[in-house]
Amino acid sequence: MKRQRLEKIDHLIQRELARIVGEVLKDPRLGFVTITRVDTTADLNYAKVYVGCIGDRHQVKQSLLALESAKRFLRGELGEAVDLRHTPELLFVEDRSAEKAIALTHLIDEVVNEERAQSGPSGPEAFKGSGSPSSGAARDE
Repeated sequence: MKRQRLEKIDHLIQRELARIVGEVLKDPRLGFVTITRVDTTADLNYAKVYVGCIGDRHQVKQSLLALESAKRFLRGELGEAVDLRHTPELLFVEDRSAEKAIALTHLIDEVVNEERAQSGPSGPEAFKGSGSPSSGAARDE
């Protein structure tokens, strides 16, 4: 199957699963989850569903367990919503890219703050009160 067609199917499955999980699935273990990406095999037998979860490790684990226990229900609902000959079997995988992005942002902030502390003031603050002859009076002449 062409890659472009597979990408359309991936996107369609992602959109429909997000709708089903958000509107239809009612499980108290399910936290705030988002379907971030779907990768289907070329024969459409399997779909790897990447799930982003917000919360601590326990909440993430509970959310993945809720999705695993609802796997057959989700597949049935997906089969009704999507016009495919064969509805793929769903494999849920935790997507930790948001956590990694936040950790990377914190790391960059630390490095920037360390560099600022080592180099001293820069920019407009460095020139305040410096008393240099080129400030003010010399320009008025």
